[in-house]
Amino acid sequence: MRYPNNNPGAYHLIIHLAYDVSITVGKLGNFHFSAGYYVYTGSALRGLEVRILRHLQQEKRLHWHIDYLLQHAKIIHIVKYQTKERLECYLNNQILMLPECKIPVKGFGSSDCKCISHLAYFENKPNKIIAQDFILEYEIAKLIKTEIES
Repeated sequence: MRYPNNNPGAYHLIIHLAYDVSITVGKLGNFHFSAGYYVYTGSALRGLEVRILRHLQQEKRLHWHIDYLLQHAKIIHIVKYQTKERLECYLNNQILMLPECKIPVKGFGSSDCKCISHLAYFENKPNKIIAQDFILEYEIAKLIKTEIES
């Protein structure tokens, strides 16, 4: 059996919700989620692969805000960034700046930072994010190299 490595990193989950639904998201409250596509940005400084495997599990204890949404939705694509740098908020802001992006729930996934939300909503499939997977990884690599050299 192959066990996942425990390399740190950040990630985007591209999620499809097929129907409108109201969901109680832990202590954050009850919210309406429209059918469409969501991008959740997270980090896993103690193990990127393990965190992503947990998100993919059907049966799990509800812990993070995203766990509540994933009870109703399906992950359709994952963008991973293996890095020791804390890039979660930077990556999140790149998504939130896209013109088609809407913020569905303030405070979602961002209780430990100053971001308005780590969940973005798109009415249509966010193909730009999926297609720019390689480009974003290249830009992140350049950013990390610049920070290290500074």
